[in-house]
Amino acid sequence: MIPAVRNLGIFAVALVALFGLAAVAGRLLDPDAPVGEADADHSNGHSKEMKDMTSDNVRGLAVAENGLRLVIDDPELRRAAAHELRFRIVDREGHAVRDFDVEHTKRMHVIVVRRDLTGFQHLHAAMGPDGTWSTSLRLPDAGSYRVFADFSHEGRPTTLAGELRVDGAADLQALPAPQPVATSDGDYDVRLAAGAVRPGRETMLRFTVTRDGQRVAVEPYLGAGGHLVALRESDLAFLHVHPVERSNGGSIAFAATFPTAGKYRLFLQFRVADRVQTVAFTQEAR
Repeated sequence: MIPAVRNLGIFAVALVALFGLAAVAGRLLDPDAPVGEADADHSNGHSKEMKDMTSDNVRGLAVAENGLRLVIDDPELRRAAAHELRFRIVDREGHAVRDFDVEHTKRMHVIVVRRDLTGFQHLHAAMGPDGTWSTSLRLPDAGSYRVFADFSHEGRPTTLAGELRVDGAADLQALPAPQPVATSDGDYDVRLAAGAVRPGRETMLRFTVTRDGQRVAVEPYLGAGGHLVALRESDLAFLHVHPVERSNGGSIAFAATFPTAGKYRLFLQFRVADRVQTVAFTQEAR
């Protein structure tokens, strides 16, 4: 009898393991399946360290968090065509949330970027009476894109992420090597001074804008000297950064904590002559 009991016990353990693997596979294949908050960070199939799961410095890895969920009306887009991106933030009962806090002068910030960290766009959507947010969007290149809904609700900052897909073969680009100087889309030179960047330690990122070798005084943008989005290369984790008061020299400073070693893409936006400029840097933490 003892061998039979032992065999039954082994069979029961095997069944439990099998059902556990099936549940995990189902979650990866169907990221929109209902999940509890404990499982929400796995809804996009990303593998993350436990530190990232609880850190306030990392957001945007899940479609659902803090009892809220991002619902995109139509994630399938045609290349180079004009679209209206429509989405809602819903609560646990599926009701659209309509009360958002003002953060950086807006109630909702929408970030769109391709998986290879190209094609960055920062959009400001408008909310309709039914709680649906909408904004115009045109994506000229094929591929898979991450869309971030960055907002604050009841005093709690939250960043939810979903996927957009653009038809066609994607010509993915390698992440550029780190360089101290980059040029904005309006031909302003921007220098980044960061010093040694260590994982888990707060770092001061200071950007200085020049043209023809002369410093340029930037205008206020979104309630600060500029706006910075930092994304991790491996999984496009969205890092929370804090703007710091501008110095007399016209530089723009942010405090950021890079949670893990690796490469990050920094997207800085600033305003000069009433026009918003965008410039990107690669930053490595090690």
